[in-house]
Amino acid sequence: MYLRMNIQNTFGIEAQCRRYLEYATTEEAIGVAEELRHEHTAYMIIGAGSNLLPTADYDGTVVHSAIRGISLTETPNGSALLRCGSGETWDDVVAWSVDRGYADLANLSLIPGEVGASAVQNIGAYGAEACQFIHDIQAIDIQTGQCVIIPQQDCQYGYRDSLFKHEWKNRFLITHVSYKLNRYYKPNLEYGNLRAELERQGIDSIPSPQQLRQVIIDIRRSKLPDPAEQGNAGSFFMNPIVCRAKFEELIAAYPQMPHYYINEDSEKIPAAWLIDQCGWKGRTLGRAGVHHKQPLVLVNLGGATGQDVVTLCQAIQDDVQHRFGILLKPEVNII
Repeated sequence: MYLRMNIQNTFGIEAQCRRYLEYATTEEAIGVAEELRHEHTAYMIIGAGSNLLPTADYDGTVVHSAIRGISLTETPNGSALLRCGSGETWDDVVAWSVDRGYADLANLSLIPGEVGASAVQNIGAYGAEACQFIHDIQAIDIQTGQCVIIPQQDCQYGYRDSLFKHEWKNRFLITHVSYKLNRYYKPNLEYGNLRAELERQGIDSIPSPQQLRQVIIDIRRSKLPDPAEQGNAGSFFMNPIVCRAKFEELIAAYPQMPHYYINEDSEKIPAAWLIDQCGWKGRTLGRAGVHHKQPLVLVNLGGATGQDVVTLCQAIQDDVQHRFGILLKPEVNII
């Protein structure tokens, strides 16, 4: 499918690509891969644009998956393999699995985007990450045109990171992702204010998958703006992970600083707290601003360009680095 069109993004930024290609089956993906391999022109693979900030028109081809479909293969011991088309909406997949009694993905409820991006970005929230559940990724290798199955352990997953963002960037057209689920999975209930919200709603035991999903949705909706109403890409910055020596320095100066243990060498510090301490919550800079409830979210106030958002991003980075000695890294892909 050939179209000259806007690059889809939830920031609501106007930016066009020279050509747009979409594949809806594995066979179409093979054809798109062959075309890309022989043309030797610039191309970019995207999902729903929920983690994308275009700063200019793209003089190349944008490629997107429209492969749909969800299937579940269960075993007698309570485990299951959930296979999803890469173009499926992520939250639809979470809802689908929760409705069938699996709580594994519930902590990742309401994260915008598509299945293919979950494997690239290693999406995460409330103490869970996609890589905990990914079994394998099915894709077309653009370099060879071959169908490949990539095991989870080969992807070198890290915090919001994978080989798909580095050595494998723009190499594979993901067609399907399979997730391993377990009916007896016990979700992480200790992250952030999740336990407190469960108790506030009168849920003082292990919640059902449906209860957990609804609480996650309630929390996210209470503090995150709807991209359909105000352009944004969710969390703009990654939470920094600092070495033990840096953490000890900061906690001595800021005893009230929230933090999360990673290992004996590292500690995670919420970027939202750092930004809030620098006075950015609710502030604006031109046509871009910081959300008044969640300082981790940068918003399009109306008519903002990608560069407007980048300028705001850099101002926040400068302030946080000056005060805390930490350089915040964007989670959003800036193009």
